[in-house]
Amino acid sequence: MRTSYGCLWMVLLLGLSACDGEPGSLLLGTLEWDRIGVPAEASETVLAWHVAEGERVQAGQLLLELDPRRQDARIAQASAEVAQAQAHLDELSNGTRPESIEAAQAVLRRNRARLTAAEQDFQRVEQLYQRELVAVAELDNARASRDQARAELANAAAQLLELSNGSRIEQLQQASAAHQAALAGLLQLQLNREHLQLHAPRAGLVDALPFKVGDQPPLGAELVSLLVGAAPYARVFVPASQRSSLQLGEVMQVLVEGVATPFRGTLRQIASEASFTPYYALTGEDASRLVYRAEVVLEGAAAQRLPAGLPLRVERDAHAQP
Repeated sequence: MRTSYGCLWMVLLLGLSACDGEPGSLLLGTLEWDRIGVPAEASETVLAWHVAEGERVQAGQLLLELDPRRQDARIAQASAEVAQAQAHLDELSNGTRPESIEAAQAVLRRNRARLTAAEQDFQRVEQLYQRELVAVAELDNARASRDQARAELANAAAQLLELSNGSRIEQLQQASAAHQAALAGLLQLQLNREHLQLHAPRAGLVDALPFKVGDQPPLGAELVSLLVGAAPYARVFVPASQRSSLQLGEVMQVLVEGVATPFRGTLRQIASEASFTPYYALTGEDASRLVYRAEVVLEGAAAQRLPAGLPLRVERDAHAQP
């Protein structure tokens, strides 16, 4: 249960007014626990709850399950991409198949034979041209055929050399990097898949379960609110007149509403800035309305069973007053 700050300040002022003329030793507030929220890391439908509000849980205990089907589809796609990248890397690492090299050698032999025939044809046409038995156009055609055969032979030789030398080191590095990137993407999806089953990050008490089975919480929504810590604490508001006399570690007496036996408490924190009207907007007697939020940790096994939200009073030791 959360107490409105506006109502709390009103109660505080009334309490302080009732104590006019007496040493200001009474601090008002509420009982609180340290609270942590477990957020939704994906917007998926709630399939099942494994805990209930008010139940104590251990660290790592399963709290709820979200629908994993959409994430499973992404994982399947990423797994296929990893397999594809691995196959490409293996292909480059293993080099060219022997059949491909043999085919390139055959193309080279064919082009070499064509070049031999083209050179012979050119020589014959050239002799006929010198004897003025053929036109210059035939000589040009024969020369062009010979030059084309030479170019095709050079191209076939280069292709055979490329296949024989295998993949370049840069190609292997690129393929390896692509494979590592695919693996990293798959790992991230698998981690997200694990987070669809929410586990308690710490031991504590389930305070609130705002969503029901069948709901689809938005991304980042708080799915579980846990009260954690070894003991509760009193959240009180200290008047400006007492702020300077407070010291961390100071022992106080805490009286919780509905509990007859008072509790021993220790001041663990006090704010350095006021929680009420800023000091620069106040003058004169108004400055006494400044309050500072403080936390007093309760001691004893009985305090561990108290629920959050109970109103309380904190009494300071008279020797600690200014």
